[in-house]
Amino acid sequence: MSKKSFVFSLLLVAVMLFTAVPAFAAEPELQGDFSVSHYWSGGFGMDFIEKVINDFVAMHPKLTRAASPVDHEQFKTSILVQLAGDNPPDAFSYWAGARVQFIVDGDRLQNIEDIWAEYKMNEMFPPAVIANACTYNGEKYFVPLTLHWVGFFYNTALFKQVGAEVPKTWDELLAVAEKFKAANIPAFALGSRERWPGQFWFDMILLRTAGNDYREKLMTGQASYTDPEVVRAFELWKQCVDAGYFYPDANAYDWLEAADQVANGKAAMTLMGTWLGGHYVNDLKLTPGKDYDYFAFPVIDENVPHASLGPIDGFVIPKKAKNPAAAKAFLVYLTDPQVQLTFAEGGGHLAPSLKADTSGYDVVKAAIAKEIAADAVFAFNYDLATPPPVAEVGLNAFSEFMANPGDYKAMLERVQEDAAAEFAALAKGQ
Repeated sequence: MSKKSFVFSLLLVAVMLFTAVPAFAAEPELQGDFSVSHYWSGGFGMDFIEKVINDFVAMHPKLTRAASPVDHEQFKTSILVQLAGDNPPDAFSYWAGARVQFIVDGDRLQNIEDIWAEYKMNEMFPPAVIANACTYNGEKYFVPLTLHWVGFFYNTALFKQVGAEVPKTWDELLAVAEKFKAANIPAFALGSRERWPGQFWFDMILLRTAGNDYREKLMTGQASYTDPEVVRAFELWKQCVDAGYFYPDANAYDWLEAADQVANGKAAMTLMGTWLGGHYVNDLKLTPGKDYDYFAFPVIDENVPHASLGPIDGFVIPKKAKNPAAAKAFLVYLTDPQVQLTFAEGGGHLAPSLKADTSGYDVVKAAIAKEIAADAVFAFNYDLATPPPVAEVGLNAFSEFMANPGDYKAMLERVQEDAAAEFAALAKGQ
């Protein structure tokens, strides 16, 4: 099974089951500096992950925390610089999929087979999560902390105002967008200043038209960005841009500003991950199911298997960690079901632990859990499904497209040329 997507046949168990938690084995006394770094900055649940880390340090009086969070976008570069300079933190958050594979292949991470075996972590998470998010080159490197899902989140009052129903198909989505256009309300908010939010439009259209098998070929360099499948995805996306359905100047603002545009009634909906719910509930004090709701990206081609999309975040330990004992103890601590639920409350995501009591999920989270369980495929989003150097090429293209959609065919020719060069360079390095 590919690391880019996987069957979530057991995920309903993962989000609904609650069982007793076995007591962890006694830990050796931890001491010294412990540096832990993460990318959950503003809007992503920073206060909640900071509480998780600080609570762990407080449990070990001889341990001193020696690091701070890093801005989400800066982290993508800074952690690679630290790894290359042999001066990494003892533990750090990272995105499962191609990004972890990239640094595993660069021989920068410790495998954690020992704690997986000692603490029976195979019993703590769904098999598909273990196989595709935690296991690389046959060994465990990753402890999962989040399970996110990408869909449309919308302002319920605005939908009621224009008489819009939740769309199930692409044509229905366009009809809803027309209703909002007639009411002088942008249908879609997209804050693509940091590039990555645009990927969800490409990902979801491609998944709903060409399907996941083709998408995996594209992500691994076995298909071309000039293929008819990719061209069609951009044509459908362009249809929405040309019609004036998007809030103007998408590249001028970020995902958080786009989320606020929807919350404040300046736009009707935004295609985003479940972390948006954490911002709405904890920062804006909105009520799920009342002030905002969600729907899955509509069907475009009925014969294409339905797929869910999103990232899985977790923690890893670099080979050059100065306090590996504390790092391993911290990763074990993160498997505690209550720790997973504490962060899920602030981050808006689902807890991947099989042993977490998810009966307290709000109505939106609970419904999304069922969406994931019903889909045969769960795919990692674009920048986690293709190697980082190739992802940079694509992310740049998505922002370029939003600035100049009319030139997308020439853009795709350049993207294919650059992506092919990056895949060739990666192959030479192996």
